[in-house]
Amino acid sequence: MDVLMGRVIPVKLGIIGVVNRSQLDINNKKIVAEAIRDEYAFLQKKYPSLANRNGTKYLARTLNRLLMHHIRDCLPELKTRINVLAAQYQSLLNSYGEPVEDKSATLLQLITKFASEYCNTIEGTAKYIETSELCGGARICYIFHETFGRTLESVDPLGGLTTIDVLTAIRNATGPRPALFVPEISFELLVKRQVKRLEEPSLRCVELVHEEMQRIIQHCSNYSTQELLRFPKLHDAIVEVVTSLLRKRLPVTNEMVHNLVAIELAYINTKHPDFADACGLMNSNIEEQRRNRMRELPPSVPRDKGAPGDGTQDAGTGGWRGMVKASKSEDGAYEEKTKYMTSLPASPQKGHAINLLDVPVPVSRKLSAREQRDCEVIERLIKSYFLIVRKNIQDSVPKAVMHFLVNNVKDNLQSELVGQLYKTLLLEDLLTESEDMAQRRNEAADMLKALQRASQVIAEIRETHLW
Repeated sequence: MDVLMGRVIPVKLGIIGVVNRSQLDINNKKIVAEAIRDEYAFLQKKYPSLANRNGTKYLARTLNRLLMHHIRDCLPELKTRINVLAAQYQSLLNSYGEPVEDKSATLLQLITKFASEYCNTIEGTAKYIETSELCGGARICYIFHETFGRTLESVDPLGGLTTIDVLTAIRNATGPRPALFVPEISFELLVKRQVKRLEEPSLRCVELVHEEMQRIIQHCSNYSTQELLRFPKLHDAIVEVVTSLLRKRLPVTNEMVHNLVAIELAYINTKHPDFADACGLMNSNIEEQRRNRMRELPPSVPRDKGAPGDGTQDAGTGGWRGMVKASKSEDGAYEEKTKYMTSLPASPQKGHAINLLDVPVPVSRKLSAREQRDCEVIERLIKSYFLIVRKNIQDSVPKAVMHFLVNNVKDNLQSELVGQLYKTLLLEDLLTESEDMAQRRNEAADMLKALQRASQVIAEIRETHLW
């Protein structure tokens, strides 16, 4: 009695006593109903106060009640798990796609979708947008205005050009005759040399844009058109066609960028409005400095009467020749002081000839006032004109890249894909699925059916009477 009451071994749900069938009952083939009647009679005789809470029938009702309570508690979570798994397998099945029936329509649809997604990625209207890094049109914009722009701004207008180089160019341009003015050809030669340095970063800009358009192909394949993963041969063929199109447009774009620099080198426009303004401003500054120096001379020193008038006339025309006129007295004085052929013998000995080509020429020396002024003028002119050309290149190169590379590929991509791939002979080969694709599709479909059946069973469960 104490054991059945739970006093000896206390348990949470209590103890229910039953009378088991003996081996004799089994051998005599005693039916279950008769065994239950004998059990009830035994409990009424031995434990009349506990007969209602023991026995096989009471045990069955208790276990049924516990099971139903457990199902009711677990049902919401079970429904949620089944719905989540069903959605996952439905998405997986959709990615595998249905078996291809109309191959022509399927091929045309995939080609059109890829071309549309490629163009949308460039325009920034794609369905799948990268959040970890710049991609597509945003990356191209960054290349134009940040990478290329900063690279051009970092190019020194006078980089690689020393004062001796400028002076040498001036002397070479004058020939055997001393010049009263700085020869124009020296300015053109030097400024062309500096402008030529803008070609390399411009071609590098084209290369960076080309690389980004190659990356867009992979982006569209991975995120935008997952149907292509079903057909690896079609995917490889599309990548090959787009790569070939980009490769074909790259030399054309490079040639155009090269021509842009060549156009700037073909004609040095010294009448450019911005350049003429800079020349006029420098003329005024140099003339002002010359007047200040003339005022500082002692009264006994004769002044150059023709220089002020000449300088004013040249400055008024906006030209740059007037900036370099110098007085003869200045030149004569400094040329006497700056003779550097000091290594010549004092007097040649009899019977020995002097080879002037063996006379060493010093690498650096002090420049005369006129030479210093001429070099400064040329350097200022080079810098002024270089900034004008750099501004033109910085504006025209992105436009050329957009027209000859980006926009051309966008306009011709779909027609190129259709022309190269939409052929009857290629349909079977291009739309061949991978080996395990059909097997994975069947497995996903079977699992989805099982989950849908489980969901229906759970939906049919109603509130049941609990004993």
